[in-house]
This record gives sequence, C-alpha cells and structure tokens, in this order.
Amino acid sequence: MIQISDTTDSIHVQALREDAESVASRLRLEGNVTVRIGSRDESHELNLRYRGIDAPTDVLSFPIGEEFPDGFYCGDIHICLPVAREQAVSAGHSLAQELRTLVVHGLLHLAGYDHEKDDGEMMRLQDEALAELPPIPGEGNPG
Repeated sequence: MIQISDTTDSIHVQALREDAESVASRLRLEGNVTVRIGSRDESHELNLRYRGIDAPTDVLSFPIGEEFPDGFYCGDIHICLPVAREQAVSAGHSLAQELRTLVVHGLLHLAGYDHEKDDGEMMRLQDEALAELPPIPGEGNPG
C-alpha cells in the first residue's frame, strides 16, 4: 500500500497514489511505502544527514525492506515540492508530471535500482514505467 503525505497541502494525492500503486505493481514491489511531499528545509536536512550533501534535492529514497507486525515495509520516499516545481518549469512540463516522475524514480530506488551504478538501466525502466501510465487529466501522453 502506498501512503502519500502532502505536508504542503498543495497537490491532489489520489492520482499520484494511483500512479505509484501501478508502478509498484509493475516492479513487483510488494509492501508498504510512504511518500512524503515536503519542504525545501526538510529536503536539505535529510540530504545533509543521510548523504552528506549540504543542499536540498528533488527526491530521496530510504529503503527499509523489513517485515513488521502490520506487513512488509519497503521504505520511504521524500519529495521536495519547491525543487519539483523548479524542475517542472525548467523541463517545460506540469508539476503533476514532475511529481509523477519523482515518485517513479523513488520507487525504482526502493526496488534496488541505482542510476549512479548501473549502465542506464534504471533510467530506461523509469521511462518505460512513465510511458505506461495513463495521461494526466488535461495533458497529453506523460511519457
């Protein structure tokens, strides 16, 4: 099950949750995942604490991969809404598309993929997963 927490109260989480559930199923990622849409300060703090990078970032994934009394927990994903907005503008697409991309990216990390170590496999899978999702309402094909 995918849970999405939007601390900014600025997005419609249902469509994003449906996208995440679809991609998790495609990846055979079975278990619970928490996605948090948060602030620049949260992202900065997490990136510094866990990666030693003194700056905010778009998305961070925290694989857990453990069994708990209420089921298997895959891990957490943190998305920085301000950085996502900036990237959407820079890329020339909607915030909804950027958030969709970042959720897919985070799920791939939880599934064990690492674009810093593979030979483009993760980014290829990300493109394929995005292309298979339905169009975002009011937009054309997302992939």
